[in-house]
Amino acid sequence: MSKPRDSMDTHLLRTLQILLTEQSVSRAAIKLGLSQPAISNSLRRLRDITGDAILVRSKTGMVATARGLELLAYANEALSAIGRITQPPGAFDPTTTEREFHLGAPDYLDAMFLPNIAETLRREAPHAKFIVHPINADYDYAEGLEDGGLDVVIGNWLQPPPQMHMARLFDDEVVCMVGSQNPVAHRELSLAQYLEMPHLAPFPYVSERQSFIDGYLASEGLRRNIQMTIPYFGQVAGMLLRTDLIFTTGRQFAQHYARYLPITVLPSPFPFPRMRFYLLWHHRCHGAAEVIWLRQCIVRVASMLQASLQGHPETL
Repeated sequence: MSKPRDSMDTHLLRTLQILLTEQSVSRAAIKLGLSQPAISNSLRRLRDITGDAILVRSKTGMVATARGLELLAYANEALSAIGRITQPPGAFDPTTTEREFHLGAPDYLDAMFLPNIAETLRREAPHAKFIVHPINADYDYAEGLEDGGLDVVIGNWLQPPPQMHMARLFDDEVVCMVGSQNPVAHRELSLAQYLEMPHLAPFPYVSERQSFIDGYLASEGLRRNIQMTIPYFGQVAGMLLRTDLIFTTGRQFAQHYARYLPITVLPSPFPFPRMRFYLLWHHRCHGAAEVIWLRQCIVRVASMLQASLQGHPETL
């Protein structure tokens, strides 16, 4: 039965590297700050572990064996890997990174918030890639955050998922949108009229609850007359321009389309609370420098948006 070989620790690995680099026991001892007998003992252990002489005598001193040269390459790689493991990560530089970032968001935010985020990210990280994933009832955003498919998620929840890290982004006033040709476009809506009108509504993008609007109406024992549902917020304006439908949404979204199209924004006759938007992320990437930077960019854009919503809503 063969004798079990000794284990290789970091110190012995470093000794192997220096011995093969210096090709001298005495020079290796000086470089490592150890005695020659200690280095000779380490060489014997290394020979036992590897089953190779590693260094052999020649006319000019000692030279590495063919296997020794191969072991030197392995030792360099191993010590480099150990260094990367034991050293803290370097500072993240967005100007040079080529990382691929994954952001989940409902297309409700396409009108203004996501373009502003895109502008900031492209300016600060021009070589990075950014992929926006649509968040809808068929997509498990929590699983995406947990398994690394998503870095962050933006959305509005009545009660954000408690298992996620969270930052509050901005609040948005609930208003109504109609095409300017709609008979109600130039008069104040009563609650009764609002509930009776034909409503356009999106499919909820979070499957486990009612929509924000219908949830609050139901809490007061009320129900609106939903006559049409659509999967994408980008379809809303076109629908309103050609029908008598009404759409209930946030001021940011409504005012954006009212700037460019014959869309009229009306106050909501029901006292909805403000829609509150959050940024979510998983503990998996809580301390990752690159994701911290991404979160800071999004929060900064949201802060500027919130200031504009509060100060000059007509300019949105």
